[in-house]
Amino acid sequence: MTLLSVRPDLAVPPPLNGRVLCERVRLRASVQRAMDEADYFTLSVVEAFVVAGAARERVPATAAAEVLRAAGLEFAEAEVSERVMWLRERALLWGDDPEGAGGGAGQPVRLLASVAECVPWRAGRLGSLRDVASVGAVPDLVAGADEAQRSILETLAHGSPVGSTRDAEPGADPERPVPRLIEAGLLVRVDERTVELPHHVGQWLRGDAMVDPHSVAEPAGGAGRAPGQKQVDGAAAGEVADLLRECDALVTALGDAPLQGLRAGGVGVRELRRLAKQSGVAEERSALLLEVLVEAGLVGSQPATSGLVLEWAPTDASDAWGRADMAHRWSVLARAWWLMPRRPWLVGARDRDGKPVVVLSDEVGQVSAPADRRVIVEAVAAGRGADALAVQRWLLWRWPRLSRRFGGVVVRSVLAEARQLGVVASGVLSGLGVSAPGQVLLEEGDLTALARAVDGILPEPLDHVLVQADLTVVAPGPLLPELQQQVALVADVESAGAATVFRVTERSVLRALDAGWSAAQVHQLFERRSRTPVPQALSYLVDDMARRHGRLRVGVGSAFVRCEDPALLSEILASSVADVLGLRALAPTVAVSQAPLTEVLERLRAAGFSPAGEGVDGAIVDMRPRGTRVPPHRMPRRAAAGILHAPPREQLEQVVRNVRAAAAEPGRVGASMSETLAMLQLALASRSRVTIGYVDAQGVAGVRTVVPVSVAGGQLEAVDASAGVARRFPMHRISAVTVHDA
Repeated sequence: MTLLSVRPDLAVPPPLNGRVLCERVRLRASVQRAMDEADYFTLSVVEAFVVAGAARERVPATAAAEVLRAAGLEFAEAEVSERVMWLRERALLWGDDPEGAGGGAGQPVRLLASVAECVPWRAGRLGSLRDVASVGAVPDLVAGADEAQRSILETLAHGSPVGSTRDAEPGADPERPVPRLIEAGLLVRVDERTVELPHHVGQWLRGDAMVDPHSVAEPAGGAGRAPGQKQVDGAAAGEVADLLRECDALVTALGDAPLQGLRAGGVGVRELRRLAKQSGVAEERSALLLEVLVEAGLVGSQPATSGLVLEWAPTDASDAWGRADMAHRWSVLARAWWLMPRRPWLVGARDRDGKPVVVLSDEVGQVSAPADRRVIVEAVAAGRGADALAVQRWLLWRWPRLSRRFGGVVVRSVLAEARQLGVVASGVLSGLGVSAPGQVLLEEGDLTALARAVDGILPEPLDHVLVQADLTVVAPGPLLPELQQQVALVADVESAGAATVFRVTERSVLRALDAGWSAAQVHQLFERRSRTPVPQALSYLVDDMARRHGRLRVGVGSAFVRCEDPALLSEILASSVADVLGLRALAPTVAVSQAPLTEVLERLRAAGFSPAGEGVDGAIVDMRPRGTRVPPHRMPRRAAAGILHAPPREQLEQVVRNVRAAAAEPGRVGASMSETLAMLQLALASRSRVTIGYVDAQGVAGVRTVVPVSVAGGQLEAVDASAGVARRFPMHRISAVTVHDA
């Protein structure tokens, strides 16, 4: 049970007997997957066992500690014993253990040969640690290297760390670059023809954090004074407010002018730049928010008019989302970012062909992104701080075999995204405590839990504004959703931030009147909601626009123009706009046009008139543009890659019972891969049908009767006897084979 719990891949598909299980234990891919969870200290213990010869023969369990101590490393004996037990539990190290102590004195143990291959550096480096430059000295030593020395270091850092040279001999000219680098501890002499770049020196040259080779201890947490909760909440609340405001701006801009996609997929640089300019959101931030909005189903795609590409616009769901409270709106975006199998920070980088990666393209997708995001945020939650180097240093110590996934750019970019989403603030998880939004994300909380958590750090929505004499309306904080919508209808946003400034203009008042508001309703809004006296100029502006608005009515005829004042209609018919619209008088108060209703309204307003839309019942119709909307759509999501979680205990118990009770059946093979392969080849030669036990990608076991066509490349190609179609079955998912008579 313990083995299957810590190495869950051994139980999928369920092994039929002990021989199959033993084969899986030794599989290189399974061993590497298990060792991916090993920390730096554990890999150092493995390295020490390799140096002691445990990969070839049995050695005392204390051999690893002796090798590490000889290399000058400091540690507690109990820590080594814990690592030895860790290896034993995963069947990566075995031997006599009569007392169950996990590595008592003198107990002979043997290391699985493929485990030695999992150490991401040369195992022999332990013998040369005393000659290697310390972590603190590396920056100055590299800075002091001349051009020839720097060229050698850069070549080894960005390629293989092992190089061949004649200058590696002890008697080589000491003025040559290689001997000088060896003397400085920036290179290590492997033999007379070979040198190696120390692992931590390569990390520094690549711009990554360094893991100290002279210590196996876990790196200390982030330094500095812990911020107060008020500071954290204030910073997070500000980020949440900016996030929602900018997402609103993007949705509005996309509704007015959808993005045109590329034929190759994604949205081009010019279109993204246009969106950034139109919405007022920075281009890099627009890429992140657009990816999140698409993942959340608030922006989707549909075929463009040409039918050759896609256009991206808000979905129908964006309207309901925009009317919700801040906490719910943030929770939708945060969860989408958390589960998004994509890396928006790649937008703008160069691909292998030297072309820029574009937003919403396949190149941005990465199935391991959610798992990597979780690990990085967990590091912040564990008190590592939000400094990219400190976080990366811990990640490289905790997950050294996954170091390529936690490069400096990755860590910096994910932390930047977490700050922009309000998940991380002031170097810690926003909210401080078990109810912090970031903690809820780590615990896989639902939207309700997320909304409740972020609601605790957001300031209370305000029910008032401040109207100024210059016709500006100041919202000193986030407004109630209803009040926010009302003010945004009557006034235009002039500047946004912690306090939003709106400005009342003729056009904004006209927008409210078009929506069916009366002058009295506009006056009432400011009188009830303003904490400052309403300036007389604002009242005059509203009354003047209301007096002019609606005297002229436009309806569908294609369009008709109706006016109770014959003189005003005569003035319109005499103007140049009448010729453009093709207006024709039917009566002293009515004229018609073949132009669409919206065009008649726009052109009359451009000519200085203030018409209102009229419905069939004579009432004013809300003619505000709604913007483009598309059906809800989500980006295709592939299964997230990460650490495979153990199956439920009941399932593991069943696997154990099956292995213990396994019994061979006539004509049925359920043992080793080699026997399974032999049976399939026999069936192929005799053209016989076979029944295979097969587990699909979802872990569902089943039985298939097929006729083998070929067995190659780790796959069985066969014709399904029931459907009559060709199928492929990965060999490692075939748990049993029954051969039928030809």
